[in-house]
Amino acid sequence: MNYIKLANSGVQQLKPYEPGKPIEELERELGVTDIVKLASNENPLGASHKALHALRHLDELHLYPDGAGFSLKAALSEKLGIATDQLTLGNGSNDVLELVARAYLQPGDEAIFSEYAFAVYPLVTLACSAKPVQVPSNLFGHDLAAMAEAVTERTRVIFVANPNNPTGTWFNAHALDEFLSRIPERVIVVLDEAYFEYVEESHYPNGIERLEKYPNLVVTRTFSKIYGLAGLRVGYGISSPQIADVLDRVRQPFNVNTPAQTAAVAALEDDDHIENSRSENTSGLVQIAEGLQKLHLEQIPSVANFIAFDCGRDAMPVYEGLLKQGVIVRPLAGYDMPNHLRVTIGTSRENERFLEALKHVLRDQADE
Repeated sequence: MNYIKLANSGVQQLKPYEPGKPIEELERELGVTDIVKLASNENPLGASHKALHALRHLDELHLYPDGAGFSLKAALSEKLGIATDQLTLGNGSNDVLELVARAYLQPGDEAIFSEYAFAVYPLVTLACSAKPVQVPSNLFGHDLAAMAEAVTERTRVIFVANPNNPTGTWFNAHALDEFLSRIPERVIVVLDEAYFEYVEESHYPNGIERLEKYPNLVVTRTFSKIYGLAGLRVGYGISSPQIADVLDRVRQPFNVNTPAQTAAVAALEDDDHIENSRSENTSGLVQIAEGLQKLHLEQIPSVANFIAFDCGRDAMPVYEGLLKQGVIVRPLAGYDMPNHLRVTIGTSRENERFLEALKHVLRDQADE
């Protein structure tokens, strides 16, 4: 019996999502122990001390989590100025992306996303046996005009990311408003703002401010990036109460565990940690960008907490060379960018370690 062929047609086309290589895996494979991981866009400063303190005082782990997430929704409501019935909690914001797909996509429907956009968009689309529609990018970023043109009678969902992962590109408020005005209300637009808190551009739009005008909009954010809670898996969506009600119908019970909810509430209160993380990232972006420029490597300008750069050839040998130096970055061949690597912004020391390792690898490979 071929159990792969028993799966639905969309699942048969899928390849599992490949995350950044874990530190432990590199230790097992190469015996390297002094390792810097700059592959998964994690916060190098870690989690908020307030969040860590809150986790030390959990004593009811034998009980199920609050399935409604009352305290976390209340904290988000106060922080963001929205109603609690607009919120959908997720096991990471990836969970909310999947909820949208499960709720609004059926076989024969179409979901639109950009070339070089987050790998989860086609994954959740195909898992629902819907048709993924990839629109060519504009300089590695979203061509919003072309995405609007791609809408058909079968389009049910559009995924857009601002900033985009893995390229770090972004679009301004005018471009977003022009795009949203062209999308029929029957089409759900998911605005993925996983890296929202890192952006310091003056014309960068806040999706939440557009919810009242565009009831078909769903904004997703996460605690995995600047809040440093990637290991706990907690994110959320903000939408109209009607859409939130629909998503709640397909949400798994207790999808956000008690430690995640507790830490997220505490993290929202730590503005100093957010400011320090953003400041560290801003200086790190400059440090790595200038370092790549000195190595004569083209890069994609980024406003997130990572930079994608062109090795000028197949990037895998460079990636593997960096692994031997104890530096983990992210190859982008799975995004049809075989010459590119993506590096997460680390601390100043970690960034320097990466740049020195990259210089060493490029020099050695040039001599071969």
